[in-house]
Amino acid sequence: MSAAYAMSDCWTMTRRELAHWARQPVQVLVGLVFPVMMLLMFGYLVGGGRGVEGAYVDFLVPGMLTLTMVFGLEGTMTAVTRDLDKGVIDRFRAMPMADGAVLVGRSAADMLQSAVGLLLMIGVGYAIGWRADGGLGPFLGAVGLLLLLRFAMLWIGIYLALIAGRAELVQAVQILVWPIGFLSNAFATPDAMPGWLGAVVEWNPMSATATAVRELFGNPGGAPGWTLAAVLWPLALLAVFFPLAVRRFGRLSR
Repeated sequence: MSAAYAMSDCWTMTRRELAHWARQPVQVLVGLVFPVMMLLMFGYLVGGGRGVEGAYVDFLVPGMLTLTMVFGLEGTMTAVTRDLDKGVIDRFRAMPMADGAVLVGRSAADMLQSAVGLLLMIGVGYAIGWRADGGLGPFLGAVGLLLLLRFAMLWIGIYLALIAGRAELVQAVQILVWPIGFLSNAFATPDAMPGWLGAVVEWNPMSATATAVRELFGNPGGAPGWTLAAVLWPLALLAVFFPLAVRRFGRLSR
């Protein structure tokens, strides 16, 4: 019964987060539209694709899908810090509620929004000429890798939000995501970069996911053997930051 109560608590907190969408539709819309603007900007205004064989849009779209899974954490981080500032989390902790249900509810709502955003980006990709040629099974596998990366990044964001404690500090923390996102193979291949920079890019967990999903989608820039790395990197990040976040949450107000 304890597991059933925990699941019920998590679902209640998820519904709470989803209810915020109705009261903040502009924020949800901006979160969905911003990645689309990035895709169109790099696809049509910036262009490029140094070292890319084949159509650049086929290389770019999987990279942008990966980038989308890394960006946009500030909404979750701000929501967590806002609840901390207003004492909402303290009130929840005083209730007979499963430990961590608030965080699980927040992460579940974020994952739902991320899935919707991912489907939107895929639709826009098809509209501008991108195609996934790997078949249905690999396509679903690529989507799974993208959402796994998002889940790992989400718990990093939750932990950092609990550490920051205040919404004003979230922006400073969020700035750190930009170097991680752009220091990857989302827009260009490591072969077209200076040797030292290409080596750093290849060790970026985001690059592993981008390379793996390109291979699964049947797009240029993919390489066999990267799927395992695209699974292990997020799992390793989760193994570190999920327990850290839960422990930090449990120590609040002590």
